[in-house]
Amino acid sequence: MDKNSKTQGNTRNLIMGLDDSGRGPVLGPMILAGCLIDTETEKEFKRLGVRDSKQLSQKRREFLEEIIKEKAISFEVIVVSPEEIDTSNKEGIKLNEVEALAMAKIINKLNFSENTSGAKIKVIVDCPSNSIIKWCDFLKMHIKNLSNLEISCEHKADINHISVSAASILAKTQREKEMEKLKKEYGPEIGSGYGADPVTKKFLAKNASNKKHQKIFRKTWSNWKQANNNMGQKKLI
Repeated sequence: MDKNSKTQGNTRNLIMGLDDSGRGPVLGPMILAGCLIDTETEKEFKRLGVRDSKQLSQKRREFLEEIIKEKAISFEVIVVSPEEIDTSNKEGIKLNEVEALAMAKIINKLNFSENTSGAKIKVIVDCPSNSIIKWCDFLKMHIKNLSNLEISCEHKADINHISVSAASILAKTQREKEMEKLKKEYGPEIGSGYGADPVTKKFLAKNASNKKHQKIFRKTWSNWKQANNNMGQKKLI
């Protein structure tokens, strides 16, 4: 989402942070978010207590989300469904690559507007891969215009950089909104969606092969496969 009213001169130095939420869950979508700000907004966000979303309560995240969306030059959020993740995995596209492709889309969109005309942008990505250089090179392959970008892929960028912290808040709050939608449809017993969550684990064990619930599960995940196999074995007994 762009905010044309914030267009300034042609010599700006901007910062774009990117982060994800919901990489590991067996249930629900993965969210990617990007946030484009200038150095003054970065300082303001720091004063307001913008930091890694995992260090904030849900109520505080929701409060800061509104401020971030209001103050940022532009932002973008992408929702990747379980079906998209499964389809990609079946086609040999690993989750790290799925994430890189989605982040490239965000970068391309945020870098293609009158808001960024003539601006130099430092792009900071919270890298999901252990192989930072290899993953970053893959990301760059899918960015349309690198001429005005300085790209940095880092671990713990959501802790170390305000712009990435802001993106983490946007991603996390959107993930929570998506899970609330699913809870309204399937009930609160789906839990957080993470395999380690006892509530989700119980729901998975009971519903892995339930046709009514197939679209919410990541069926290429090992814990779904195990639960599905267990249900099949119980039916044979």
